[in-house]
Amino acid sequence: MKKFTTLAIACALLASMSMQSCIGSFALFNKLKAWNERIDSKFVNELVFIGFWIIPVYEVSFLADILVLNSIEFWSGSSPVAKGKSIIDGADGKYLVECDGKGYTITSMNDGSKTRLNFHQDIETWTIVMGDDEELPFLTFVDETHVRVPGLDGKMQLVELSNDGLYAYKASMLNLDLACK
Repeated sequence: MKKFTTLAIACALLASMSMQSCIGSFALFNKLKAWNERIDSKFVNELVFIGFWIIPVYEVSFLADILVLNSIEFWSGSSPVAKGKSIIDGADGKYLVECDGKGYTITSMNDGSKTRLNFHQDIETWTIVMGDDEELPFLTFVDETHVRVPGLDGKMQLVELSNDGLYAYKASMLNLDLACK
């Protein structure tokens, strides 16, 4: 079922990029995509891309555009994403996503729980804020050719921004034996 959902979203994305009409601007997904495209290194770009599919940031943002935000934009004439807030209708409830320029706050409208993602520009690190305001890093830019990302054991591991480095990271996340390469 997940493969079908991913395929359906990919097809809808391709169709939406090839047609311009009153279906909406897909502002949330396009802002996310534009942010990822601003990353200078194609290898970091790929890691962020993989991470955002695993976490399902891309899936949720695109679905929110299709089901909610584009309809609001059509009827009101303005995009709710431009205001820094949007409501996403997910499979398990509704979520309020607020962007303040430093990160994102995601609030469950079901139970009021919050998740905060911060970008610390001074240390070039994305973090997730835990319940007691502890921040756990999930991506740190080290230099032009390396980043640190969490491994299966929870420890940050250095990943080389190359095809071999990405392959090794993907394999470690899938718990594959690299000797079978």
